[in-house]
This record gives sequence, C-alpha cells and structure tokens, in this order.
Amino acid sequence: MRPVLTELAAYRALEAEREALRGTHLRDLFDADEERFERFSLRLGDLLFDYSKHLVTERVRAALLALAEEVELPRWTERMFAGEAINVTEGRAVLHTALRNRGDRAVFVDGEDVMPGVRAVLAKMRRFTDALRSGAWRGFTG
Repeated sequence: MRPVLTELAAYRALEAEREALRGTHLRDLFDADEERFERFSLRLGDLLFDYSKHLVTERVRAALLALAEEVELPRWTERMFAGEAINVTEGRAVLHTALRNRGDRAVFVDGEDVMPGVRAVLAKMRRFTDALRSGAWRGFTG
C-alpha cells in the first residue's frame, strides 16, 4: 500500500516552505534576485517552461525534488508508460499517454497495443467535429 502523501516528511517540509512564503510578494522575489528568471526557467527546444513567476525559491525547489524522490516518481513514471494499472482508484492504467501519442509507437496495456483503438476513436471524433463545423451535422431543430 502506498503511503498517504500528506503524511510524508518531504510533503510536510514543502508545507513548511509554503508557510514561510505566506505574505511574500512575487515582485519582492524578483527585486531580490536579478537572475530569478534564468534560475527558475528552462528551455526544451522551442518550449519555455517559466516557473519564475510562481512563489518558488531554491528551498521550495529542493523540497519538491525531495518529495519526488520520496514518492519514487521516476519509478511511477516508468510504470505509467509501461501501461501498468497505476490508477489505484479505478484499478486500471492511465491512458492519457496514448491519447497524446501522435507517432507509430505502440502503447501496451496488459500486453495489448491500445493504439489501434485510440486512433479509431480519435478518427471518429474528428469526423464528428468536422461535420459540426461544416454544418453537415445539425441539431434536432435543423
């Protein structure tokens, strides 16, 4: 059984950082650190992930990384991409990775590639939305 997130030491440390920042204004963090944007943003190709405009400090980042380590986030990520049933409330795999898979890569759940079914549903959704937009599909009153 997985531990309760809010009972983990790393989570409590993160909560303590939140409390320490209560009443802090973002403009004060920028005023105190002219390198804030560079330190709290990163680029992945053309994608910019800018978290400098959130109440994040070095201590908050360290607490978040400690929490990720304590909950074994890389292992859970691997399990998610492997199609394991990590959705404990529903007892099944999480399949949003399959919905975002635009390549030819297979996504397996219980040893079966679910991508043919996902592609079929996405194609059906495309036909429906195209029909709505073009006016070919109308409501009950026409």
